[in-house]
Amino acid sequence: MPPQLPFFVYGTLRPGHRNHQRHLAGRCTEVRGAVLDGAALHRGPGYPYVVPCAGRQVHGELVSVPPGLYPRVLADLDRLEDCTPDGLGEYVRERLAVRLADGTETDAWVYLAGPRVAAALLSAPAPVASGDWTDA
Repeated sequence: MPPQLPFFVYGTLRPGHRNHQRHLAGRCTEVRGAVLDGAALHRGPGYPYVVPCAGRQVHGELVSVPPGLYPRVLADLDRLEDCTPDGLGEYVRERLAVRLADGTETDAWVYLAGPRVAAALLSAPAPVASGDWTDA
């Protein structure tokens, strides 16, 4: 089992969006605003994607889950994001530092665009200029 880190959510898993209701509502102990530096947010077919990009940032929330629910939530989110053990799924889950409003950094799980999706986004970019899905 990987470490029980909070999740940085930036799209449909954010509070008020459909996948938050379906997968995280009632399962969070804390939700705080956070920023992922060195990454760009892109519009995708129906979902947002994040790819590494120097000088850009993505806005979202840091979601903490209680230890007793963690294995189930992690499995649910990996399945939702098509995050596969071979790293070839729609998304890949990586441990990255995110910055909180008070300037402190903490590690979190972040779902980034998988290799096939990232390649397509880099060849035909569709960035969200603000880095915030709620502006898309």
